[in-house]
Amino acid sequence: MSDRMELPLFPLSSVLVPHGRMALQIFEQRYLDLVRSCMREGTGFGVPWLRAGREVAGGATELAEVGTYARIVDWDQLPNGLLGLTIEGGERFTLHRHWRLANDLAMGEVTLEPPLAPVPMSERWEGLARLLEGLEAHPHVQRLAPSVDRENAGQVAGTLLQLLPLEEADKYRLLGLPSPEALLEELDRLLNEISGAD
Repeated sequence: MSDRMELPLFPLSSVLVPHGRMALQIFEQRYLDLVRSCMREGTGFGVPWLRAGREVAGGATELAEVGTYARIVDWDQLPNGLLGLTIEGGERFTLHRHWRLANDLAMGEVTLEPPLAPVPMSERWEGLARLLEGLEAHPHVQRLAPSVDRENAGQVAGTLLQLLPLEEADKYRLLGLPSPEALLEELDRLLNEISGAD
């Protein structure tokens, strides 16, 4: 699993995390071609966090070293005529180097990490499970249709991390944590900090 591979990249100013879902609007030709290719071949693409710069043709960018492999789980033609996608985060990867093709699509040499082993939810995270349940009632979240096994701490943690309005730098830091328990622990601490500050 430690072999390096080449992966098309879709840098975003938002952090995608494993088990998280995100809506995208696609309008640039290079990304329309990428989506067409992924859907035809049943493959995904890498989403590294765009730390600085803008993801525009010819733009200078600074990409984070750790990203998430994304799979397309839904698509639709939006009322504004653009292609709407829902993507879901899979495995984390380490980005070793990146370059651009002639059509300006970014490519990366990456190492995919094995998925974290499933960990059962425990009663100690009951508050976070209830928070997720509340978030899932929101129409915006319902449109993303997250598929969460409530007994799987990794899925609960990843979905929460994606949905909560945290700073992207915080999400990126949490993306690198070594286990679902560590992520739930840190989410719990951050939420207590936020609620205590109000």
